[in-house]
Amino acid sequence: MKIAIYPGSFDPVTLGHLNIIKRSSACFDKLIVCVMVNSSKHGLFVPEERVELLRRCTKRFPNVEIDSSNELLAAYAKRRGAKVVVKGLRAVSDYEQEVQMAVINRKLNPDLDTMFLASSEKYTYLSSTIVKEMARYGADLAEFIPREIVDDVNRKMREAQERKAD
Repeated sequence: MKIAIYPGSFDPVTLGHLNIIKRSSACFDKLIVCVMVNSSKHGLFVPEERVELLRRCTKRFPNVEIDSSNELLAAYAKRRGAKVVVKGLRAVSDYEQEVQMAVINRKLNPDLDTMFLASSEKYTYLSSTIVKEMARYGADLAEFIPREIVDDVNRKMREAQERKAD
């Protein structure tokens, strides 16, 4: 069985992420979309919420599993039996950092390769950071994130803004 991992923070998942999930799930028997936990970052959603949002958005893909991990990616991949890491590239600026990570992951786990997928043209500008900024100002998010989670993102942003105001 060919298993790949698509790691990320997914805070929140965007239509660009979903496009990479759709395309890469067609290439492997199993695709594990893994919410990677970075202890130095505090996202809008806690990891468990991100997992739930991803599950709702990917239920139409039978070979996609959603998980989370606070391990190094190379160790997680070895434990899960994955041989490939999928990374989406939006722009040349993503490339340098992603290649560096691919080399480090391969040093830590020599059986692990990285497959880069260029973003679909209509999503090259899109990131979770931009989505959160738009949500902060009440913009319509329907063209940027899966419709299943628009209300969740708006609600969470309102709660965050109310906490700041207190």
